[in-house]
Amino acid sequence: MLTRLNTLYVMTQGAWLSKEGECIEVRTDQGSKRIPIHMIGGGIVTFGNVMITPFLMGHCVNHQVPITCLTEHGRFLASIGGASVGNVRVRHRQHRASDDPASAALLAKRFLIGKLANARTILRRGARERPDTPGATALTNVADRLSVTLDRLMRHTFPLAELRGMEGDAAAQTFGVFEHLLAPSGFHFPGRVRRPPTDPVNALLSFLYTLLAHDCAAALVSAGLDPQIGFLHQDRPGRASLALDLMEELRPLLADRLVLALLNRRQLSPHDFTTEATGVVSLSESARKAVLVAWQERKKRTLVHPFTHQEQPLGLIPFIQSALLARHLRGDLEDYPPFIWK
Repeated sequence: MLTRLNTLYVMTQGAWLSKEGECIEVRTDQGSKRIPIHMIGGGIVTFGNVMITPFLMGHCVNHQVPITCLTEHGRFLASIGGASVGNVRVRHRQHRASDDPASAALLAKRFLIGKLANARTILRRGARERPDTPGATALTNVADRLSVTLDRLMRHTFPLAELRGMEGDAAAQTFGVFEHLLAPSGFHFPGRVRRPPTDPVNALLSFLYTLLAHDCAAALVSAGLDPQIGFLHQDRPGRASLALDLMEELRPLLADRLVLALLNRRQLSPHDFTTEATGVVSLSESARKAVLVAWQERKKRTLVHPFTHQEQPLGLIPFIQSALLARHLRGDLEDYPPFIWK
């Protein structure tokens, strides 16, 4: 069990979570611990066989503490939340914008601009850090191609289907040179493999993307938005499409950079991953704990937000972007400003 930045992570198999007064009680074979619910505003994330009583679920709903249930290896299973907060008119406008192809395309374009700009930054930094390696040229070439696409996005409007195609192409190009960002440390990246991951790098990427999706969904709910109704990602039953939209511009800084840091600094080794008979690769329990600690420590790092011009912890960026999106949908902002890392 870990508590970091107001988020409770429960990984012990067979743990039992219940309500005790105004506290969350976590019971395991090693004993029990109580945590006041007002200290868990960031939500509860469980891994694998963790039981939660209905009374605690209701208590969390009443206090707007989201619960996310994952498999032991970090694959999303379900989320539990209460009534949406905020002005219902914001959600009405969100739904109408999603249903209108022109409005949806404008917002999808903003998310895509953030994604491409931040991916380009990572590639350029990687090329500067290893200027004398063959991979530096490949990183620079893809960064330049992303710049061309960004210039087109800034100058022209595109239908939603074309924007989604551009997003997929940019992702393929970026992951195509991702291995050049890795230091020689025994890890190989064959390309993005999602379901299920079949190598350590993909397993680590998927694990951190799941954590980021949880934070994005919680941030959107806190701003009164519906995480299920997106713009760049198509709506599908059970998929938090708007959380995935928001993730696109935040992945490079919050998740991808952490993957590179953990592997390049040898904080994780190939021995921290297990391979099942089916070929599925996942993090060991001790490695998951280490990654969670690193994830929360990274969220404490600060930077100056490009729109508010105030220094903020990285962990608050999804909440700031969600608030800006809500303001745009209300009509208080002419356009949604994507988060662009420099």
